[in-house]
Amino acid sequence: MRYSKDHKQETRERIIRTAARRFREDGVEAVGVAALMADAGLTHGGFYAHFPSKEALVAAACAEGFAESQARLRRLVEGRPPGEKLAALAETYLSPAHRDHPGQGCVAAAIGPEIARHPAETRAEYTQGLHGLLALAEEAIEADGGDPAAAAQAVAAMVGALILARGATDQALSDRFLESGMQSIRALAPKAG
Repeated sequence: MRYSKDHKQETRERIIRTAARRFREDGVEAVGVAALMADAGLTHGGFYAHFPSKEALVAAACAEGFAESQARLRRLVEGRPPGEKLAALAETYLSPAHRDHPGQGCVAAAIGPEIARHPAETRAEYTQGLHGLLALAEEAIEADGGDPAAAAQAVAAMVGALILARGATDQALSDRFLESGMQSIRALAPKAG
């Protein structure tokens, strides 16, 4: 049975969405192609009709994962009034829900340390996602009346705090890392008056 071109594209997109979620949940190295295809409701043999390698899928999944999480964050930030945008971004990013559900969260905190060991092509997709996250923080800070140059510091504080919070088995320590990230963001917020 022959499928339409749309079917092939839809299948490819389903594989990418599944990979984006699974890689963020379990890590790139922990997810094999066979398990990933099974999660997508497909057979292992069909993988290479869509991707030349797992590495090509990792790059596509980075782009998809960043796009998904940044779209959610952007809607949240845009819904807040000036003066509250950076805080809204940080409160969501550094929330226990984001910490506890990496499959729907930001690629930077979920697989960033792993991506550092991947080829340049994959890191280029990851870097594009970082640019998007940085732009979102710049827009939030600027809308709040602050200096957008502080966006890199804000992103670094949020991503770093979330990585540490996820790694800690001690709940109190994990919560302290989230709160410490929030304190860093509050220190960057423009002062009223």
